[in-house]
Amino acid sequence: MGLLLHFCKLEKRWQLLQRCDIIFKRHMKKQAVSPTKLAEVGRLLEAKEGKYDTGQLFLHRIFGYRGVILFPWTARVYDRDLHNPRKPTTTTTTATATATPTACTTEASPLRFNEGSGDSSGTVGATQSDDAPTAWNTTNTATDPQSTQSMGTAKPATNANASSSVDAKEVKGKTQTFYQVLIDTRDCPYIRAQTEAVTFLGNQDSNRSLYAIPGLDYVAHDDIMPYSSTDKHPLQHELFDKFLSYAPDAEPPFVGQDTLKAWQEKNHPWLDMSDVHKETTENVRITVIPFYMGCRETPASSVYWWRYCIRLENLGELSVQLRERHWRIFSLSGTLETVRGRGVVGQEPILSPRLPAFQYSSHVSLQAPSGHMWGTFRLEREDGYAFDCKIPPFSLESKPDDVSTPPVGTPTNDDVD
Repeated sequence: MGLLLHFCKLEKRWQLLQRCDIIFKRHMKKQAVSPTKLAEVGRLLEAKEGKYDTGQLFLHRIFGYRGVILFPWTARVYDRDLHNPRKPTTTTTTATATATPTACTTEASPLRFNEGSGDSSGTVGATQSDDAPTAWNTTNTATDPQSTQSMGTAKPATNANASSSVDAKEVKGKTQTFYQVLIDTRDCPYIRAQTEAVTFLGNQDSNRSLYAIPGLDYVAHDDIMPYSSTDKHPLQHELFDKFLSYAPDAEPPFVGQDTLKAWQEKNHPWLDMSDVHKETTENVRITVIPFYMGCRETPASSVYWWRYCIRLENLGELSVQLRERHWRIFSLSGTLETVRGRGVVGQEPILSPRLPAFQYSSHVSLQAPSGHMWGTFRLEREDGYAFDCKIPPFSLESKPDDVSTPPVGTPTNDDVD
C-alpha cells in the first residue's frame, strides 16, 4: 500500500511538472510574439555650453524621446530657490558619452483632460480649467553659464487679498536658452507628457475652440543630449521634411528651409515664450511657463486667454503622489477666484525615482488684460507624509494681437468656459 501511495504521489508530481512545462512554453510563446528590440539611433555627442543649431538631433534628458531643434528662445528664468538660502538648489552635471545610444520605450502615460471644476469660490470673472492638452516644462536645469544677465524682476500681485498668499520679495530673472523642437511621433505613445501641448485659438470670433499642433515641445538647454545620425530621415514627423532639408556637408547635416523661417515669423505671437518660474518644496520642484494666446472680442466684453505649462519633478528618493490642486487667480479687474480639485487633468500622477517627472498644460481666461496666478499642489509621500508644494506665482500679461493666420491644427476636445 505504501508503495502504491508513493507511486501515486510521483504520478501527480509528474503531471504537475508537465503542466508547469506547458505553462512555461506558453509563456515563452507569448514573449516571442512581441519581443523587446533595441535599435541604434545614432552616436551621442559632447554637450555644448553655447546654443545648439537648427537641425540638431537630440534625446530628451528626462523623457528620453528623440527630437530635432527648430529654433532657440531666450527666456527669463525666475528661480525662487536661488533667493531662499534655506532651500537646497539642485543642478545637474552634464555627462559626456561616446557610447551609441539605443532607442527604448518607457511606460506610456496617456493624459486625459476633464473639466477642472472642483470647488470654486470668489468673484466671477476669471475662468480657469485643468482640462487642456497637457504639456511640458524644465527639469534639473542649471543656469546657462553664458546667460547670467539680469532681465528684470518677477513681482507678486499687489491686491491686498492676493499679497497674503504670495511671497513679497522680488525675484531677479536670469536669461536661459530654450528650444522649440519636433518630437518623433514613434516615441509619442511612450513619453510621460502630452505631445499636443502647443495650442492656439481659432480665428472665428464666435468660436472659442482651441486647436493643437501635435509633436511640438519646448526644451531647456540642459535637457538636450545631442547625437548624430547617418540616416537621411532620422525623425518621423509630418513637418520634418517641410522645415528641414538634408545637407551632408553641414554640421548638423539638417538645415532649415525658408518655410521654417516663414512659419516662425508668422506664428511667433502664440509660440512666444518669455518667462519661466521655478520653486522647490520638500524635494519636489514645480516649473511653470505661461503663454499668451490672444483675445476674443465680443460686443459685451473682451476675454483674454493664456495657456500655462507645468512640470512636477521629484528630486528626492521617496515616491510622491499628487492628490489635490489649489489655485488662486487674481485679475486686474479686481476679481480673485479660488479653484480646488482632485489631481490635475483628471489624473493623480505618482512621481517615483524611476519616473520622476510629469508634464501637463492647461488654460485660463480673464476679462482683463493681465493678472496673476499662484497656488499649491497637495502631495502624499509613500511613507504617508502629506504636504503642500508651492506653485510659484506667475504673471499673466497680454500682448498686442497679431492678425496673422495660424496654421491649421487639430481641434482639441476642450471647451474651456
